[in-house]
Parts: sequence; structure tokens; C-alpha cells
Amino acid sequence: MHSEPPCSKVNCFFCTMNEPDPSLRGAKLGQCFKEMPLRDDQEHVLVLSGLWNISMTQPDDPEFPSLGIFECMAKLIRRGITDQNWLLRGQNIYIPYYAAHIIGSYTMDNPQFAEKAVLSGVIPPLMELLRGKMSWVEQRVAVRALGHLASHEKTFDAVAVHEVEIISWAMEVASNCLEVVFKEFVGLKARKRPKYHCDLLTRGHGGLQLQLRKAEEWASQLQCWSLYLLNCFACRNRSLDLICNQDFLKNLCGMWGGLLNLTSPAGIGLLTTLCSYKTGRENVAKIRQVVESLCNVSRSSDDWQNMAIDCLLLLLKDPEIRYEVIEIAASSLVDLVELGSLGERKMVGETIAQALLQDYCKIKYGFLKLKSKEAEKSLEELWELKVEKIKRDKLMSEQEMKERQVLIGELKKQGNQKFWSGKIEKACKIYSEALELCPLNLRKERIVLYSNRAQCHLLLKNPAAAISDTTRALCLSGTVNPHSKSLWRRSQAYDMKGLAKESLMDCLMFVNTRIKYDNTKRVRIPYYAARMINKQMNSTWLFANAKSKLCVKQEKAAHEYESKGKYQLQETIMRLMDAKDKSFPDMPTIAEDPKAEKRWKKKMEKAGRREKNIIQSGPD
Repeated sequence: MHSEPPCSKVNCFFCTMNEPDPSLRGAKLGQCFKEMPLRDDQEHVLVLSGLWNISMTQPDDPEFPSLGIFECMAKLIRRGITDQNWLLRGQNIYIPYYAAHIIGSYTMDNPQFAEKAVLSGVIPPLMELLRGKMSWVEQRVAVRALGHLASHEKTFDAVAVHEVEIISWAMEVASNCLEVVFKEFVGLKARKRPKYHCDLLTRGHGGLQLQLRKAEEWASQLQCWSLYLLNCFACRNRSLDLICNQDFLKNLCGMWGGLLNLTSPAGIGLLTTLCSYKTGRENVAKIRQVVESLCNVSRSSDDWQNMAIDCLLLLLKDPEIRYEVIEIAASSLVDLVELGSLGERKMVGETIAQALLQDYCKIKYGFLKLKSKEAEKSLEELWELKVEKIKRDKLMSEQEMKERQVLIGELKKQGNQKFWSGKIEKACKIYSEALELCPLNLRKERIVLYSNRAQCHLLLKNPAAAISDTTRALCLSGTVNPHSKSLWRRSQAYDMKGLAKESLMDCLMFVNTRIKYDNTKRVRIPYYAARMINKQMNSTWLFANAKSKLCVKQEKAAHEYESKGKYQLQETIMRLMDAKDKSFPDMPTIAEDPKAEKRWKKKMEKAGRREKNIIQSGPD
């Protein structure tokens, strides 16, 4: 056997890791960390890659943090930022990314390591990466590390030294990172993407599909960690005036968090934190768009439904903005008053009803008038449901209850007959009459009547009423066994309103319910549901808005060149055609105008099929 020749390098990291004597190993590792930022060694990337693996798998191991790893990583990041020649030499360009990631991994859940990191001077170089001194890839790990440092009580103040700048940059990154990632990576042709970005995303293994999937995941994480960093300040009642910028609050509603980041506060989570404080509530209540978005999430199958309800309840409990919020949210919240448990929370609907009716007597007896007649009507309907109807039902005898049940069954049959004969408005009125007569304890009958009436509203092109009725049916059926037809109908209604995310979540829940109760060996997803999911997945694609904005900018630029007379018509056409590369398969160009008629016909055919799909599931 041939033995390997001895390593000739002084203080070689890999040789040191094999040192059997613990005390000698510790001394040598400490020396390695001191010398690493000063040496030009092409093995630095291999060393940091190994340290990255260790920090990810053993984040609580105190060995490296006690030997000076944080100071080493801080110096490496600083050198990468200040010494461009060194950064571009060999594989050194990977070093700042790994260094920031290692800092974040060790400080994630360990306040002692976080204190050591701060004392080692990691915050200034991380701030440089946050400012975008390199690229969005390094910005991602920098905002992650700063978020972990800001989450610990003992290290928060050290991060807060840069409070104004951190808030400003975190808001900027959260608002624009998706456009940046699309413009600088996803939207580029494969050969134009930075090689080291591709290698970091795929760890050197995987093709274009993996690159795109990981880029989407990392962009989502960049946004989510930026929101997390903001949340660290907001939950301490810090910089609320800065965070409560109107444009940013509007953007927050669309910051979904993604399906891959369920632990993120997302936009809804940050709004809930803001609403825990007076300044936040006042600013949120001023923006109708934000309150309406919270209402939409609260009446959906979104994972953040609970947070949206909490946020609205916090707004309602503030006496100074209470009626301002009721004007906007009453008609939506009334639909939720019969909601039972939501996760671990019990009697959610009762809590909402109490919040809405706590001073209803002022409105009922004329001491207070709301500007919105719709809101007044909703509160009146809620009073009738939760007070008057309960009184009447208690006085009803058992015989009368049975007779009422038979009558409701007859009315439902009449409504179904009118529906199938095409008399949708009459069917809707009959279902409404049946609901008026239906006692509250006949839950199954009420679920069917609400859902059938929602079907009528869909055909009458009234998606708001359909959302209201399907939500009531789903609240009565409960979250454990939701009424599947109501889920599908609400998905269609949200689709009509152009709310793709809410439509997608309801459709996914509908499919999940069908699979759960499908007794056949081969589960079949309805084709119309599969088509809806495909449509909404395209609409809610993380980079959908970024792609749309980039296309608009390119078209605008083309028109500007044409108006200034710098290019002839033929050159403008060629410019637009060049913009339509593989990354933009759906982008229209002038050259495709002859096909416009065919596309229009296809759209009309789809519209016709869509009408059929609405009737796909008739009344029960």
C-alpha cells in the first residue's frame, strides 16, 4: 500500500481537523481562523464550504465559535467588499456568501453565539452586504444573519445602532427583491446568468430547472427574511412611523410568504404586529385597500387566515378607529360569525360577533349613523341572527320545528327546479326565503341553502354575494370537514374578482377534500379544478408581477425610441422580437399580430367552457 505524502502547508485546516489531541487541535484551529483572512489560498472556498456544512448540521457546537470563527468570517466579508482584485481571483467570489451564511447559522437559535458574533464585529460587514455591495445572493444571507441577531434581546441593541438604515433597506429589499432576482437571474438567458450564482443555487449539481426552482425559493426567502427583520423592530414598538409608509403597507398585502416559508410572518404577520400598537392601527385603518385585503384573507383557505382575523379584531378593539374599520369590514366579518374552531382557537365566530355588536345599541336606536348603508345592514343582519332569531327558535315547539323542516325541504326542491329550468333569479329568491325560515340548529339544511344560493350568484355575475354565502356555508360545516362544493364555488367567485391567491387556496382545499373522501383506488382530480389550479399557479407565480413590469418597461422603451425618431419601424419590430426569448414565451410582440384573431377565438371558446364549468356542480 502507498501512503499519502505528508501535507506541506503550514496550519492546513484539513490536517488540523484530523488532529487527535483536542487541546492541540483547538490551538491550531484558532491559528487557522486568525491567518485565513490574511492568506491568498485557493482552498479557502473548500474550507468555508466545509464550515458551512458543519454550521448547518451542528449549529449548537461551541468549538468553532469559541476559537474565533466569527471574527474570521467578518474579516473575509470585509476583504471581499474592499479588495476587488482578491474577490475576483480564483473562487474567492464565493467566500462572502459562505461567511455570512455561517454567521447566520450559528446565531439562529443561540443567544450566546450571537453575543460573541457581535463582539467579533460581524455587524458592519453584514451591513455592507445588506446595502447591496455585491448582489442579491449575498444580500439574502446578510439579512438572514441580521434578523437572527436582532431576534435576541442581548444583541438587538447592537443591530439597532443602524436602525434607520436597516429599516429602510429591509423595506426596499422586501418590496423590490422579486423584480431584482427576475431581472438579474431568472429573466436572463441561461448563458448570461452569473456562473457563481448558478453554482451556489445548485451546489454544482443540477440543470436549468433546478436553478429556476432554487432561485424562486431563495427570492421568497429574501423577502421573508426582510419581513422578519422588520418584525423584530416592530414587535418592540420601534420605527413604526418608518415601517407604516402607505405604499409599503399596500405592498405588504401581496407579500404572501410563499408555500416554502410557513414559519415566516409574511406580510399579514407584520401587519398583525403593527396593529398591536396605536401608531400601526391608525396607519393601517387609513388604507382601505389594506383592510379589504385582510378581509379577503380572513374569508379564504389561506394558512394566514387566523392572523388576518386577529389583525381585524385588533383594529375593531381600538375605539378611535373602530367605526372607520366597521365601514369597510362589517359585511365581510359578518360572514364569519358562525365559525367554530380555527386551529387551536375555539369559538372564533363568537369573538367576532361580540367585537362587532359591543356597542350596536348606538346604531340600532339612532344615536350613531354609519356612512355605509351596507355596513349598517350587515350589523342589523348580525343582530337578527345572533339575538332575535335565537329568541324565536327557543320559543318554537318540537312540532313546529318538524313542520318548518318539511317546509324548508319543499322550498329547496322548488328552488332546484327553478334553477334547472334556467330561472336563476327566482331560484335565488326561493333559497333566500328558505334561509329566513330555517332554524339555526338545522345546520346541514342551511349549509346546502347557502351553497345553492351562491351557485345562483355565480351565474348572475355577483361574485361578492357568492363569496359571502359560500363562506357562511363553510363556517357552518367546520374546518375539519369543509363543504367541498362551497370551496369550489368560492374559488370560482374569487377568480371572477381577479383574486388569484384566494382562488388558488380554495381550489387546493377543494381537491384535498375530494381526495380525502375518494374511496376509489385511483384518485381523480376534476379536470375543471386542475385547470383552475394551473391558471392560478401561473397568476400567483412569484415572479409574475416582475415579469409583467419588465415587459411593460421594454415596450415603453421601444415606443420612446420610435417617437424620438432614432429607429425606423422595422428596427423597432426587431427589438421587440429580440425581447421575446425563451424566458418570455408568453410575451406578445408586433410580429404576432396576424395571429391575434386566432387567439381571440380561442379566448371566446374558453369563456364559453367557463360558463359550463360554473354549472358543473348544480344545487344539492
